[in-house]
Amino acid sequence: MSYQEIIYEVKDHIAFITINRPEVFNALKMSTKYEIENAIDTIAEDPEVLGVIITGKGKGFIAGNDISEIRIDAKAEETVAMSTHAHKLFEKFDNLPKPIIAAVNGFAMGGGTELALACDLRVASTKAVFALPEVGLGVAPCYGGTQRLPRLIGTGYAKEMLYTGRRVKADEALRIGLVNRVVEPDQLMDSAVELMNSILKNAPIAVRVCKELVNRGMEMSLEEGLKLESDLNGMLAETADAKEGVKAFFEKRPAVFEGK
Repeated sequence: MSYQEIIYEVKDHIAFITINRPEVFNALKMSTKYEIENAIDTIAEDPEVLGVIITGKGKGFIAGNDISEIRIDAKAEETVAMSTHAHKLFEKFDNLPKPIIAAVNGFAMGGGTELALACDLRVASTKAVFALPEVGLGVAPCYGGTQRLPRLIGTGYAKEMLYTGRRVKADEALRIGLVNRVVEPDQLMDSAVELMNSILKNAPIAVRVCKELVNRGMEMSLEEGLKLESDLNGMLAETADAKEGVKAFFEKRPAVFEGK
């Protein structure tokens, strides 16, 4: 697929998705979301890609939905369809057996914050700003924000952000656990790549299983989650990577993992 609204690149086993609509601070159109979806599908099928970094072109990360597609007379079924499509897109983020990092370079409004929440980790520039301002328009976040935000930062801070719609700057986002790291703007991509490489040096199957355990376990009872943890670790114990990891440990050398 030839992309018009995103830039897709692969370098050193990392796929980079850059939202490329800087003239509107990378506001999302339906066509933008379709391109992101296609890129995620491509990544899922590419064994050479081991991780993903998503960012925005220019001064914004994603400034919510494109206002050209917002209608005053929107019908309930249209809103449900739009919301459902976004949910399915971000479920692909959850189900992708590879880590995804959001490199948040500027404003992440509405759907921008929701896309960042759907990623596994978030690295923010000091200029990053997060908000779910939908209540000021008489609606609620509908791309998963009401569900993912409290799971990440707890209900207290989440309700405050949701009820007030206020903007949260990078330093506060770090303090409340909304982001993992905050760096200067010129260090953002290097920091995101460094974080990704610290993940990719480990066994790919083990990283995949950790993602699955967290995502599935959050929807289970503790007892069910612990059972899943035991079962998947039983599977990992018989992989070639596990055997290599143990062997390398005893031989006091770096492990060479092959994802097998």
